[in-house]
Amino acid sequence: MITQETNYRQQAKDKLNKEYKECKGDAKIAAMKSAVKDALLIFIEQDNEFAQAIVQGGSFADCMKAVANGVGSSISDIDAYKRAVQFYFKGADISFTMVVKLNPHEESTENAPAAPAAPEEKPKSALSLSLDDLF
Repeated sequence: MITQETNYRQQAKDKLNKEYKECKGDAKIAAMKSAVKDALLIFIEQDNEFAQAIVQGGSFADCMKAVANGVGSSISDIDAYKRAVQFYFKGADISFTMVVKLNPHEESTENAPAAPAAPEEKPKSALSLSLDDLF
C-alpha cells in the first residue's frame, strides 16, 4: 500500500493567521500574541509533525489563554513560546541560540556549515550563547 505524507505546513500557517486575526483577549494576550504567532510560524516551517498538531489542535485564542494563564506582571519570550508549543504538542520543548554580531558588516554564519579555520585566518568577531545553557 502506497501512502503519501501530507504536508501540513501551509494548512497550519493558514489556520494560525486566520485565528490570529480573530483572537481577542486582555492586555497580556494583546501584548504577546503577535510574537507568539511569529514564533509558531517559524516552528511550523521546521517540523511537519508540529504543523499537523496545530492543524488538528485547539484554537490560537485558547493557546494564548494557556500562555497567559498564571502570568503575573511579565513572562519571558522563551517561556511564552514554550507554553505555546506545549499547548499544541504536549511534551515538546524549544531551543534558542543567540548570536551577537560585533561587526554588523560581517557575513552571517548562522545557517552556514562550520568550516575548519585556516591558521592565518583571523577569528570572527561574534559571540554565541545558547540559552539552553542557562536553564
